[in-house]
Amino acid sequence: MTETLVPGVGGGAITAETRVVDHPAWPVLKAAVEEIRPWQSKDGSIDFEAEGAPTRETAAATVERMAAAVEELSPLLPHATTYHRALVADLRKWVADGFGIPDFLDSLLAFQPAAERADGLQHLVVFPMYTQNGNPDRNFEAVALKMVWPEWLAELERTRYDNPLFLGITFEDFTAGYDTNSAVLFPETIAVREAPERFSWGGIFCDREAARFRKVTEAAVETLGLELPEDIRLMLADQDRCEKAFVLWDMVHDRTHSHGDLPFDPFMIKQRQPFWMYGLEELRCDLTAFKEAVKLDAEGNEHGRDVQYAVLFDRMFRFPLTGDRNRNYDGLGGQLLFAYLHKHDVIRWTDNKLKIDWEQAPRITNQLCGEIEKLYRDGIDRPKLVHWFKAYELVSTYLAPHPGSKWAKGPDALDLSQPPRKLVDDVLPDEFPLSMFFEALSKKLKGVIASTKGITAKDAADAQVAA
Repeated sequence: MTETLVPGVGGGAITAETRVVDHPAWPVLKAAVEEIRPWQSKDGSIDFEAEGAPTRETAAATVERMAAAVEELSPLLPHATTYHRALVADLRKWVADGFGIPDFLDSLLAFQPAAERADGLQHLVVFPMYTQNGNPDRNFEAVALKMVWPEWLAELERTRYDNPLFLGITFEDFTAGYDTNSAVLFPETIAVREAPERFSWGGIFCDREAARFRKVTEAAVETLGLELPEDIRLMLADQDRCEKAFVLWDMVHDRTHSHGDLPFDPFMIKQRQPFWMYGLEELRCDLTAFKEAVKLDAEGNEHGRDVQYAVLFDRMFRFPLTGDRNRNYDGLGGQLLFAYLHKHDVIRWTDNKLKIDWEQAPRITNQLCGEIEKLYRDGIDRPKLVHWFKAYELVSTYLAPHPGSKWAKGPDALDLSQPPRKLVDDVLPDEFPLSMFFEALSKKLKGVIASTKGITAKDAADAQVAA
């Protein structure tokens, strides 16, 4: 392959294959972003009357350093030239408009990473944005990332799991908003004057998901005395293998939101619903990925079994114990999966040791998927409130509701003259509290889960070497 030479700092030259994070302009960009973030308000604007605020001249100089660094890095990424030009224009327009609420719609529309998915392709992303499960404010972030799109995954997407907007990605480096629990890059988090008619991409950092999964699962396995099959033990020791499992899981999960018998908007946009509805939707998508993984495993796909146990362990060990208990819908889904498997004797907690019936686990997990799919299919013919109660009935069959719950007492305990969205106010923040098992497990794993904040594949590798 012919190398393309582009100008470097100090008159030198670098190839177009150079990593963004190895270029001298990257730390300049990162430092400028970190400098401007503390000056920004929650909505991304700068209040120059606030304590600690810079002068307008200082802020303008910092933004110009950001723009200049992007221009210097752009030749490394010729596939993103249009985006970088729009980004620089949006940065300078923000300054010219007086540092108000940022509007980066033009650069968002110019950023089209799903149009060219290639394994190892780099991207430089700079936006004012919040980071899901990370920073709730629309501060600037800079992220250098690489795409994960091996041929085997591309073939599955092409022939079986069509998902033209999905991006499997890994971190190269990032600013403070991603030194958090956030493992996604979504366009809807970006500050814009109006939402686009449709979004054209969505990215999930499979390296962070895999590293976090490995660390928490290894701690849970040790704490619970769980004996693993040899192939699963080898998987947990292999970051690359886990990343492949997660990128396949995520691709199937992502497309499931718009596939199947759906009684509502698949992404529940602008719908106020009880949080168990969101929990069931996320669990449905994960269990669909599990079901497909069982099929792939039976067909000889080397990643099928890995996906099954990634779903099981992440859902059962990390999800129920991550985050607070305020309408924690992912935690609810994890609790439900564990309780369902326990009540069907796939899981046994005996003599302070956890045992799993590995042969029955796929069948019973698929059985839960089938129950949720039936709920959805029947829901098409039900009024919204009836559907919510039927969903509550499914969850409460396996999880004990809070004893003070109005919803647990049934329709007669609620003011049904109100519209359904008002009845959401009667849902307790922790409608389905943790079981005694998970309360005890939380004390053992809380520190491990907290330590995965901002984790990367490099952190996982360093920890393995240290061990």
